[in-house]
Amino acid sequence: MWLALAFVSAALLGLYDTSKKSALKDNAVLPVLFFNTLFASIIFSPFIIDSVAGTGWFSGGALDSAPYAGHPDTSGAGTGSLLHAHLLVLVKSFIVLASWIFGYFGMKHLPITIVGPINATRPVLVLIGAMLIFGERLNGFQWTGVILSMISLYMLGISSKKEQVDFTHDKWIWCVAAAAVIGAISGLYDKYIMQELSPMFVQSWYNLYQLVMMGVICAIIWYPNRKSTTPFHWTWAIPLISIFISAADFAYFTALNQPDSMISVVSLIRRGSVIVSFACGVILFREKNLKAKALDLVLILIGMIFIYLGSR
Repeated sequence: MWLALAFVSAALLGLYDTSKKSALKDNAVLPVLFFNTLFASIIFSPFIIDSVAGTGWFSGGALDSAPYAGHPDTSGAGTGSLLHAHLLVLVKSFIVLASWIFGYFGMKHLPITIVGPINATRPVLVLIGAMLIFGERLNGFQWTGVILSMISLYMLGISSKKEQVDFTHDKWIWCVAAAAVIGAISGLYDKYIMQELSPMFVQSWYNLYQLVMMGVICAIIWYPNRKSTTPFHWTWAIPLISIFISAADFAYFTALNQPDSMISVVSLIRRGSVIVSFACGVILFREKNLKAKALDLVLILIGMIFIYLGSR
């Protein structure tokens, strides 16, 4: 079941990236991200209300918003444990929002056919993180996947020079790279907290915390300088961002919440979203230099297959 959910999440992530690219075209980044968190919070507001008021609207099911739903050892936790649960989600909110801010700026200024393959290397970073943090050792298949992914990134850097994108000196490439690294950290952290917390509690509250953070950021950084930066304009791609990421994350958290799930495999499958976003880059945005990028993408996907085989 968790594998099927991971594939659903991957498809939705591809549509999320496409909506994000469309919404950010000639648009101000920070307010787009603010409205993303706003609409996501609205989507999950019934679950937040249920969690606060204890109405029990969704109790006992997949939409149960109690912090420890599905974890019988902690289901009767008191105030101290509730504070602990919120602190865990608050940390996740900081991590995800940092990744999103870097990723949104990178997505705005780079072709999606470059951003997608870079993001697809996150499972490699998760593997390296698992090796460094948890003392895991990579097997031959996993090392092969890592090496192929590194080669593909090197080739992507060469092919991207045809579009005046220098992997070494382009600040937007560094933004996407930072987003990928922080996203990998988020993946490792997710596996840790999902062993304890319910998926709906995590997803509903971290969206609300991010909304508050983005409100402060926009009020301090964007709003006072809005007339001297890229103007903000409304587009219906903005609510689509929230819809697709909310659905993708729900499938993702539900997958991780299952005891036999493997974060390395789930993270790998989710990066299959690059196929959807790459196709949309070709069809909708008519991006260039596709043959070279397609070869880079194939190498990454082959590397992902080796990582999957080594993680079984």
